[in-house]
Amino acid sequence: MVTFQSNIINIYGEGGKAWLNALPELVSAISSKLDLRDLKEVTNLTYTYMLSGFQGDNPIILKLGLDNEALAREAFALKCFSGCGAVKVLAEDNGMLLLERAVPGTSLKCYFPDREQESIEIACRVVKKLHQANIPSVHNFPHIKNWLTALDKDWSITDEHLQKARKLRDQLLQTSETDVLLHGDLHHDNILQNGDGWLVIDPKGVIGEPAYEVAAFIRNPIPELLNHADAPNIIQGRVTQFAEALELPSQRILDWCFVQAVLSWVWALEDGCDTDYFERTTRIWDELL
Repeated sequence: MVTFQSNIINIYGEGGKAWLNALPELVSAISSKLDLRDLKEVTNLTYTYMLSGFQGDNPIILKLGLDNEALAREAFALKCFSGCGAVKVLAEDNGMLLLERAVPGTSLKCYFPDREQESIEIACRVVKKLHQANIPSVHNFPHIKNWLTALDKDWSITDEHLQKARKLRDQLLQTSETDVLLHGDLHHDNILQNGDGWLVIDPKGVIGEPAYEVAAFIRNPIPELLNHADAPNIIQGRVTQFAEALELPSQRILDWCFVQAVLSWVWALEDGCDTDYFERTTRIWDELL
């Protein structure tokens, strides 16, 4: 909860403080309106406030945030992924989403490191299913090239790394062929067990090539992966396994992993967050390349 509060205040300042103070009343009003019960705060909150509970007998997640546009895009992405392995949107309003809750809801993070190979196999099945979704004819999803313009600004990042990320980005975008609707942040904690299957949560909703999708998974979980003594070999093994299962060039995956590590470093600087993890992952990718 402390990290969540710090993130909100860092990004939104006094408006964030006011929103945090008003959360209990907001939750109470929504609970009454939507007939929600047994609400409990979810652990590991970051940028949105989430509670698990029930609507009638149906397990739900109530999600609240200050970025109305991001939440609306998430809801739209979930609807586009309907039938392709994503949780259902039950209700939405400005700054609020009511979502289907995966049960038991165990994330793939619990598979690390003892069930590493199995977790990759599951993630590959999830990716294949997600990428069957059609890109809607009318949408407001950004393209990954829009996200990557952030690399063109001046940042307190090693110039060698920044220049390398820009060069690789340009090469990758120029040689990209097939665009699909991407989740955009498909790491371990966003893949949850639901009965005998798996569902994804928290899609960003972005257009781009399939190889872009797997980089988030490969660099996670944070910080457990980097604290593991065999992290470089685990990462290399993931690249190889994803490349084989999804029939993607391993070098292309490696290149995207480096670009995304630097992009995540940029985003952490923008949000005033700790950048140590992204600096370390960038160095690992640099060595692998």
